[in-house]
Parts: sequence; C-alpha cells; structure tokens
Amino acid sequence: MIGRHRRVFLDMRFSKGCVRRWVVRYIVDHYKCSDCNSSFASDNHNLGRSRYGPNTLAYVVYNLIELHIPQYKLPGIMQKMFGFPLGQTTINRMVHRMAGSYRETYDEIMRRLTFGRVIHADETHVSVKGKDSYVWVFTSMEDVVYIWSNTRESAIIMEILKNFKGVLVSDFYTAYDSVAGPQQKCLIHLMRDLNGYLYNEPFNQEIKQIVQEFATLLKPMIDTIDRFGLKARFLKKHKIAVTRFYDVLLPRKYNTELAEKVQTRLKRNRDKLFTFLDHDNVPWNNNNAEHAVKSFAALRKVIGGSTNERGIRDYLILLSISQTCTYRGIDFFEFLRSGDRRMTTTLASGC
Repeated sequence: MIGRHRRVFLDMRFSKGCVRRWVVRYIVDHYKCSDCNSSFASDNHNLGRSRYGPNTLAYVVYNLIELHIPQYKLPGIMQKMFGFPLGQTTINRMVHRMAGSYRETYDEIMRRLTFGRVIHADETHVSVKGKDSYVWVFTSMEDVVYIWSNTRESAIIMEILKNFKGVLVSDFYTAYDSVAGPQQKCLIHLMRDLNGYLYNEPFNQEIKQIVQEFATLLKPMIDTIDRFGLKARFLKKHKIAVTRFYDVLLPRKYNTELAEKVQTRLKRNRDKLFTFLDHDNVPWNNNNAEHAVKSFAALRKVIGGSTNERGIRDYLILLSISQTCTYRGIDFFEFLRSGDRRMTTTLASGC
C-alpha cells in the first residue's frame, strides 16, 4: 500500500414519510504492483470533487426549480434542518454541476422540438447583472426548452429554428416573421387587441363592426374544435367563411385611422391567422408557450437580478428539464434522484 484516501460525503436518505441526514465516509487504499509498477485503488468509486452526495444535489435543485425557494433563503433552511453548511457559492456550484450533468438531456429535448411538427414560441425579459436581456421559450405538447439571449433580435430564432419544418405558433412579434415555413398567430392575442381597441374607442362604429364580424367568423371554428378536436378534415370547411370575411373586409374604405390600422393588420397576417384549419393538432392560440413563460417568471423571483450569464444558462437547463418532466407526467424530483438522463414515463409515479 502506498497511500490512503479518505472522503466524507454529506448526503440525504429518503424513506416513506421522512428524510434524514446521511453522512458517508469513504476510505480508499492505493497500491502499486511490485512487478509492473502499475498503480491501482481498492475501490473504483468515483468520489468527485464535491463533498455533497447525489440526493443532496437533487434536493437543492428541486427546492430551487420546482418549489421556487429563493436561493438566498435555501442555505439557512439546509443548515437548520440538516446541518449542511451551504453558502451561496456552494449552491451556485451545485446548480452548475447539475446543469452540466443534464446538458445532454437538454440537447435531446431541443432535437425533438426542432424535428417536430409544431413549436410554440414566446419570450420575456430577465435582468442579468442589472442589465435587461431575454429568455426565449420553445415548446410542444411534451417538451420545453428555455434559451437565454442578451437581445430580442430575430437572429436567435433563425438559428434555433433553421431546421424546423413544422408550424410555428407565436404572438405578433415581428421577429417570428423571419422564420420560413407555415405559421399560426395566436388568435387570443388578436382578440385581446381588438377588444382593447373597442374599449379605447367605444363609439367607433367601424371598429365595432370589425370586431363583431371577426368574432362571428371565429365562433363556429371554436365550436368545431370543442366537438371534434384539432382535426383538419373537420376544420377545412371554415375556409370558405374566411374567404368571405376578407372579401367583405378588404374593399372597404374606412374613415377612422384605427379602423384602417386594423384592416391593414388583418390583411398583412391573412396567411398566418387560420393555418390551423389546414393541419392536424395545430392550436389557434399560444397558451402552451405562455404557460411556460409563467413558469420562468416564478423562477425569476428565485434567482433575482444578481445572477450572471453562466448562472442563468444553468438555471434554464434545469427549468427545461423540470417543465418537460411536467408535460410528460414525470416526477421531476424522482427523475433527478434516479440519475437517468433520458426521460421515460416509468418515473411518473416515483422510483
């Protein structure tokens, strides 16, 4: 024997109805063969550099990402409940380590999205070191990816979606128009705007007429979706009504500036408002992406505005894993504890 290596790990043990502090001490003896001078150890267990075990890492990430415990409060909780001396720097290292472990999973989710049939997209602002930046969200019905960018320009969208051949569902932010291929604009956004115009100018009869006619056009489509779902074979019949709507709207001469503005907007987005009539399982709203944005908004309160670029990227990787688990019916905490990197429904009810 040429040496002995000792390491103490602070971990946690979970059982039904309780969680306990679990301290493990590893002793590894190192040897050298007298014949060939090859070195070897008595145990090939990968101790790593961290003194905290995998269950502790999973518990910390679960508290931050899913329970939204503020990062500055978590050290006090861990110290009081388990006697673990966690500081802000240690927690940052834990998050970075876990994000690195699941980078491959994150990339897998991204590949599924970009080669899928439908992507919902949205964006929101975030403060990084006191400077405004943006978080983009891309989601399907089963996968979610968050991406940080220091700008709101279209370059990030074009790079992410350069190989995407499906239908993009989004709001009316002009950056999304740079993406090639079919698009579906969120009709709930449009109806909110139309109702807002009517609220601001309640005596504008031209606006009132446009809003009423658009609502009359949309209602039968929603009734069909409620009855048959998002099936093109049932929805295509409404394309005749869309043509009639535009045949009446476009030739009109309006006297108010707001009515002309709405007419121009409806004309400009004509080929993007009713794409869902021609495709199966393409929604007429962007609720899926908006829901994902709300999940990030909750996390934004956890990390505050003091995080740096590396920190926000790490958090977004883990949030992407968490939300994808939610969409797929997988328990996020059990997924972290399992050590798996590929998502399957076998973890839906726990390990």
